[in-house]
Amino acid sequence: MTKARVVVVDDSPFSVGMISNILIEKGYEVVGSANSLSGALETIRRVSPDIVTMDMTMPGADGIECTMAIHEEAPHIKVIIISSMMDDEIVRKAKKAKVSGYLQKPVDADELALLIERIQASEELFVELDGVYYSVFKEALNETCCKFFQASPNFRQELKINDEKVSRGVSAVLGIIGRYGGRMLLDLSEDTARRLAFHILRQEDLDHEQVVDAIAEIANIVAGNACSLLNRANPIYGFRVAPPTVVYGESIRISKLGLSTVSSVIAETAFGDLYMNVGFSRSEEHE
Repeated sequence: MTKARVVVVDDSPFSVGMISNILIEKGYEVVGSANSLSGALETIRRVSPDIVTMDMTMPGADGIECTMAIHEEAPHIKVIIISSMMDDEIVRKAKKAKVSGYLQKPVDADELALLIERIQASEELFVELDGVYYSVFKEALNETCCKFFQASPNFRQELKINDEKVSRGVSAVLGIIGRYGGRMLLDLSEDTARRLAFHILRQEDLDHEQVVDAIAEIANIVAGNACSLLNRANPIYGFRVAPPTVVYGESIRISKLGLSTVSSVIAETAFGDLYMNVGFSRSEEHE
């Protein structure tokens, strides 16, 4: 694991010096410092650090506002709040601003080093996930189609894009929880949904609720099998699938989420097209 490059942001020169010395002694590279929001933004543009340590009290903006501004500029940069104040309200606001950690002054050198190591390990784990999740979900969709419909789908329009979706008619949306939060969407037309449900259930005159239940269960199986495969590859993920939500009706818009990586594909079957969209966020997600 390479040592992180760090920018120290604090309105106190004493604190900048103290934190910088700790980081250097622990083997990290301090690539810059700042004592204001504008100075922090200018510095990160210039040196592109991995991590920023951030005081809560800054001229013209607090540490949470500075963190949000940094993430607007460079979402990949991890921010650690280091402040003399640390209470439940600050922690709540820090989590909402996607702060990667928070320590109270006077900062303990070992605690700071351990937190940075955990942040770096988490980022490397996410890079690993980003490299494999799409092929795993595609494999799970293929296997599900083979078992239910006795044929592999033809995959096309494989894209990495995160935008708003317009439903084809029936959309099953599943949240994924674990080390990282995610979402899977399975979308198809109402005609395709009805054909799939009839093929599986072999029952005439299926009502709307039966069709919706069938699509929800297909989506649940795809996501569950994919998450199981990912967990077997690396148990640290700890992924679990939340119960699906099914929306239906043409032209219903499904808003995009703040996901860090998104992939989509169309699976062409004898019953019609299935559109799958899946992605994950770098922010850690736990129950």
